[in-house]
Amino acid sequence: MPTIHPSSSVAKSCELADDVIIGPHCVVAGRVTLGPGVRLAGSNYIAGDVGPVWIGARTRLWPHACVGYEPQDYKFNGVTGGVVVGEDCMLREGATVHASTKADKPTVLGNKVFMMVNAHVAHDCVLKDRVVMVNGSALAGHCEVGFDVTLGGNAVIHQFCRIGRMVMMSGDCAVNKDVPPFCIVSERNRIGGLNLVGLRRTGVPRDQITVMGRAFKEYLYRPMLREEVVSGLRRLAAEGGGPLVSEMADFLALAQRGFVTGFGKPPRGSIRAGIEGEE
Repeated sequence: MPTIHPSSSVAKSCELADDVIIGPHCVVAGRVTLGPGVRLAGSNYIAGDVGPVWIGARTRLWPHACVGYEPQDYKFNGVTGGVVVGEDCMLREGATVHASTKADKPTVLGNKVFMMVNAHVAHDCVLKDRVVMVNGSALAGHCEVGFDVTLGGNAVIHQFCRIGRMVMMSGDCAVNKDVPPFCIVSERNRIGGLNLVGLRRTGVPRDQITVMGRAFKEYLYRPMLREEVVSGLRRLAAEGGGPLVSEMADFLALAQRGFVTGFGKPPRGSIRAGIEGEE
């Protein structure tokens, strides 16, 4: 039987695995499913009365972590797909995950997502596995975050942005455009290079990393038209650049908000130079 502290309130509509532990002063309301090994440390609020909430096996919530409340959206009409949290996640003190604004699509956290103190995931976001959100980082609505992304302290993402796989975003940075996979965000709306540490740790061969460095320098270091970037990356991939270069091209081909680039200036006299305000 689940272990529930007598000061906590758990609705009869909730489905709890036999080894769930719910600490003091928790409120678990409505349609909530807690998988095997889930732990609520205390003073946690899970709002399954807003929309369904499903929390996967061995996920832990620290004090004042809240899941499933209404989205911060003036247009919200009360219809929601709720929240799905994967297995082995950690939601530290004050972390918040809001319900979606669509009946058929919940807000989703993948497996092994680590939300540190006061991190926030807004409505309709989708996070893949092993995302790390450091203290105070926040996602606005409808964001997509790829596998193995790390968002530094107080990093913030504009609504509808996409963050590519294995991106490393420095603390106090902000983006309002898509971020290409495997890159480091080093300033507001700027990438400073490749996430070399992450690539090496995941076993990417050195020769492939070298080609990816070439891809960055030739197509991502300075502003260029998206068509030029995508075609250039695909050409490089076809010449032996490997699947990761091809992945970068496919990601950028779908960018609707534009994408961040490096610090280089566009060539003098180019179309992009005029757009960027260069002479």
